[in-house]
Amino acid sequence: MRIAYLDCFSGISGDMFLGALLDAGLPPEVLTEVFASLDVNGVALHWHRRMVQGMDAVQVEIRCAESHHHRGLKEITTILQRARLAPAVRDDALRVFTRLAEAEAAVHGTDVESIHFHEVGALDAIADIVGCIAGLHHLGIQRLYCSPLPMPTGWVEAAHGPLPLPAPAVLRLLQGAPVYGLDLAQELVTPTGAALVSVLVENFGPLPAMLLAQSGYGAGTMERADGRPNLLRLLVGTDSQAKEAGLVEVLETHLDDWNCELWPYVSGQLMGAGALDVCLIPMQMKKGRPGFLLRVLCEPALRQRLGEIILSETSALGLRYRREERMILPREAITVPTSWGAVEAKRIRTPSGVVVTPEYEDCRRVAEEHRVPLRTVYAAVGAAAQQEQGTQDTTSTADKGAA
Repeated sequence: MRIAYLDCFSGISGDMFLGALLDAGLPPEVLTEVFASLDVNGVALHWHRRMVQGMDAVQVEIRCAESHHHRGLKEITTILQRARLAPAVRDDALRVFTRLAEAEAAVHGTDVESIHFHEVGALDAIADIVGCIAGLHHLGIQRLYCSPLPMPTGWVEAAHGPLPLPAPAVLRLLQGAPVYGLDLAQELVTPTGAALVSVLVENFGPLPAMLLAQSGYGAGTMERADGRPNLLRLLVGTDSQAKEAGLVEVLETHLDDWNCELWPYVSGQLMGAGALDVCLIPMQMKKGRPGFLLRVLCEPALRQRLGEIILSETSALGLRYRREERMILPREAITVPTSWGAVEAKRIRTPSGVVVTPEYEDCRRVAEEHRVPLRTVYAAVGAAAQQEQGTQDTTSTADKGAA
């Protein structure tokens, strides 16, 4: 799986995000085509490389020939729907602007239909948002993660007059995201940047385990008063090979007043949200009552999301979590030919040889569809895998859980 991480040590804006994408390998022609597909006049991409305190970065400027930009959500939706965009890009862009409208409506105490975007309704802001989303799709990013965001103080000029930092709409957009204060009287997180991460980011936290492929730096136009570089860093890689070693987060809680009939649903929710493994262990608790130890293994970046599922779907009042080192065997997904068709399995490389483990769910499907014993399917997968390997060090075992 191809993933990316936004390292927002100096905040985030739409043009910084675009610059980081370009520096990480996004062809400029992709953005030029996207802007042309918006079917509006006078939107052009201008970018150049510049050194920011010894670091090479890309600075982006979207130039457009318009003065009127007080658009509402309905008008922006019309622009996006008539644009020649990939459906996934259009849908994500609509989600971002809907989220922006909801935040602005909450700040101004009105409804979404009455909101007219000012700065964010301009064509350059629309291009920023659509361009960032199109860039992520072009690079094949399947999951986006983000660092905690800096929240400076001071004031910013807006259409309604001076506003305190962080801007009220930014605070609404970032509800639920980790933030930290900064003694700096300059805006670092813009509404456009906040809207993008609030919709597109899978989870906020430390850098997830990945096999790093590229990195890129996007430069902001402002010079920070504290002398630090005004840059956004984007790290792009894949999590498939990095899982062979590294850190894993362990979430645990005790349950003694919970209906365990709900466990299949809860475990499905946790696995669907990215857990590496889940288990429910019977135990004897205080006062002689039977209970359970619920344990979840996950990547560190998913701790918050999975913790929220546990606290929402069980009677747990709290969680314990810790990080542990782990080592797992290299494995790859394969299909094994059988008389019932191809069956999914895993090929695992152990110190003593290759092991093929049938995938339970696919074997069960075959057993039910063809009305044969499940163990017969397992045996057939093992025999076919051994014949395909052509070596005696290939064996078949029962499905293994995550390390």
